[in-house]
Amino acid sequence: MKWSEYKIKRVNKGDKDYPRVLNELKDSPKQIYYRGELNGLFSKKSIAIVGSRRMTRYGASIIDKFVSAFAVCGVTTVSGYMYGVDTEVHSKTVEYGGQTIVVMGGGINTPYPSENDKLYTKILQSGGVVLSEYKPEAKPKLWMYPQRNRIIAALGSMGTLVIEAGERSGSLITVDYARQLGRRIFAVPGPISSSVSVGTNMIIKKGIAELVTGPEDIVKNFQFSNSNFQNDNKDLEGIEREIFGILKNEEMSIDEVAVAIDKDLVEVSTVVSMMALKGIISEAGGKYFVV
Repeated sequence: MKWSEYKIKRVNKGDKDYPRVLNELKDSPKQIYYRGELNGLFSKKSIAIVGSRRMTRYGASIIDKFVSAFAVCGVTTVSGYMYGVDTEVHSKTVEYGGQTIVVMGGGINTPYPSENDKLYTKILQSGGVVLSEYKPEAKPKLWMYPQRNRIIAALGSMGTLVIEAGERSGSLITVDYARQLGRRIFAVPGPISSSVSVGTNMIIKKGIAELVTGPEDIVKNFQFSNSNFQNDNKDLEGIEREIFGILKNEEMSIDEVAVAIDKDLVEVSTVVSMMALKGIISEAGGKYFVV
């Protein structure tokens, strides 16, 4: 079933199904057009994740690390569907079996970019929601994107996480809205030589954002019924236990793991693949880490 076959629904401000968090905005949307089911998602914890459209390999690996943990915890991700960080957040959330909310910078019948057409369908199939305050056929315009950022900030009940942002990144507009709402702001530091880390490093340096280096820095302040986030090695034996112990402290390639535990590369590769299939570890940029 393609995304266009899903029914378009509308909820108006004042209706009982209108997301209560949007009422916190000074200029809350008069109506929301959406596909998917709103009620189930807004009873859960959620986090807005924003960042550069020029995402680097470093940014992609950070998203994989954080989103995999959020999916395990049942945390809904919220982002804006654009190139780079937005697309990666939605895609990885679906990949890890989580649910994600898309806030469009145009009507939900005119999605942009067109390359995300299949992703749109996957998001709905996985129980996610695609929404917009604009009429379904409204074509995206530049002024719509900064305006939709206030909705992204409002829908992140746990706060806003910034992963890679340039000095004048639109992500910082979302940060401003999150501050106005009194929401927490988190940022992952990046290389000082990277132009897409200038904004993230700046908001950390100015004390606007809390520096985070792992998903546990965010979720530790919230109550979760899913205990799987606190992954341990009590059920692992032999080489699996050794690999888990190594990767829990540091991300490594398969070659590095083999050297660290002094085991045959072929054997390590096989075990690592099995552990990844079980969801114990994950990979990004050729490096493996504990989920």
